[in-house]
Amino acid sequence: MEPWNVLLASHVIAALFVLAIGPVQILRRRRDRVHRTMGHLWVAAMYYVCFSSFWIVRDGHFSWLHGLSAFTIVTVTLGLVSAVRRNIPAHRGNMIGSYIGIVVAFGFAVSAPGRAIPRLLADDLPTALYVTALVALSTAVVFLSLRRGGREGSASQPTGQTVALAARGADRAPKTGPEVDG
Repeated sequence: MEPWNVLLASHVIAALFVLAIGPVQILRRRRDRVHRTMGHLWVAAMYYVCFSSFWIVRDGHFSWLHGLSAFTIVTVTLGLVSAVRRNIPAHRGNMIGSYIGIVVAFGFAVSAPGRAIPRLLADDLPTALYVTALVALSTAVVFLSLRRGGREGSASQPTGQTVALAARGADRAPKTGPEVDG
């Protein structure tokens, strides 16, 4: 494995982002705009992790992790197509399976001696913790901003309560002008 470079660092950061978003997507009950937006971010990061892995090789050779990357590209794509086709069981299965795959890959990358992450943890633990905290914080900020988006101060997207009040008020409002049957 080569020393840390931009490709390897961005690969690790994207993988941490995927690991952080996964449980939010899987465990959150609501499947709304936040789920879709976070899902798009997750898919983009997952594709980046998988495709970038093909340029991270040891002694010019691929490992079983590259096979997992190729398989994950297929499962993420199938999950995305399933979501578009509204086949939710297939979508859920492919995405959860893809997440489990990256957890396995991450476990291997962290525990296998001679790989870059164990060396970073041994040589510079504060930097590793700092990057991990930044990824977790950025994931939380994205999630919370998506969750709050469109609620307060946004005239373009009224909340359900605003719509309900408007509908109730329309029933009680006096009618003005002539009624036209049409």
